Amino acid sequence: MNNYLFTKIRQQFERQVIADIEQTVAEQIHPSKVRFKPGARIAIAAGSRGIANIARITKAVADAVKAQGAEPFIVPAMGSHGGATGEGQREILASYGITAEAMGCPIRSSMEVVEIDRGSLELPLFMDKHAYESDGVILVNRIKPHTAFHGDYESGLIKMSIIGLGKERLASEIHRYGVYGLKTLMPEAGKRILATGKVVLGVGIVENAYDETAIIEALTPAEIVAREPQLLNTAKQMMPRLPLEEIDVLVVDQIGKNISGSGMDPNVIGRMRIRGAQSSESPSVKVIIITDLTDVSHGNACGIGLADVTTRRLRDKIDWDATYKNGVTSGFFEHFMLPIVAATDRQAFDWGIRASHDPHKPKKIVRIKDTLHVSELYVSPAALAEVKDRVEIIGEPVNLFDDQDSLIAF
Repeated sequence: MNNYLFTKIRQQFERQVIADIEQTVAEQIHPSKVRFKPGARIAIAAGSRGIANIARITKAVADAVKAQGAEPFIVPAMGSHGGATGEGQREILASYGITAEAMGCPIRSSMEVVEIDRGSLELPLFMDKHAYESDGVILVNRIKPHTAFHGDYESGLIKMSIIGLGKERLASEIHRYGVYGLKTLMPEAGKRILATGKVVLGVGIVENAYDETAIIEALTPAEIVAREPQLLNTAKQMMPRLPLEEIDVLVVDQIGKNISGSGMDPNVIGRMRIRGAQSSESPSVKVIIITDLTDVSHGNACGIGLADVTTRRLRDKIDWDATYKNGVTSGFFEHFMLPIVAATDRQAFDWGIRASHDPHKPKKIVRIKDTLHVSELYVSPAALAEVKDRVEIIGEPVNLFDDQDSLIAF
């Protein structure tokens, strides 16, 4: 048994935040920016990510469309998520509070797509049938670093126009090309989609390190192409980071699709595990333990393969059909492989310590709730000694485990 007393600490990040979500959206989607004809049927594309205030933002977009006399409806734009079924994707939106009743407009969820002229592109293009048959599409998505590659366009509006609105058909097509498909083909395909005129507006969201809404900007198609890389750089500057460069064992309480497209963000943990993609140089983590899966992830355990040790509790929550549907579509099989499974949190911890090797060296161990929330964390004595001059200590040293060998509440 390894016995460590852990200290809870707090690190500070930049905290730009929008005070009034609804007012900001209304000001951004002003008739001076975009005009909707009375009676026009406008499709609002909503994704599967756990974006802060996403229900409020989506409803505010719908209200702004109504204010001009147009008729909004919502379409899921989430590729193969939700088990690649219309009902599964509707359920994901509902888990975020996006329902017809709450939004005040219909939700039209289907996996049916329409093929679009690809021009000189080497892959076919598709768009959600409901969105294609509308009078205009508004993309609503967070702009952030991608979990599988880095480029001018990563996770954001361009990606949603292709992998989101293209449903399983286009998500599967572009992922066949691996990192090349995402980094090189996706931007070109996105620009082709924007050139069709079907997309009339994009609402880009940037979050701060505390999982709060920092920026909301409504962008015309031309502005999406020019502005998204700039907002991506801002998002990179705002993203949360672990306070140590080298970590022996990282304990992550939970993973899930609502936390990251990869269950836990490789940009935070410093581990990509994708052929052809280079992991971040910092932090360097020897062993990663994950102990649970969020309920909002609906059994999709994407990202479990980024860990070295997990628990039976997490394993028993996995819906392998939904997980493999996402995994096979993405082509990044490494993210979906089951690591060694421990009976309890304490056993997972002990196995992780053993796998970090060098038994005579004090271990730098960090525990976080998830990769969206790293402002407060638990650290071992060796880790505390390295960071104590630049963090706030907010608790006395404690044992991480209760009498049932489970992690104590965060």
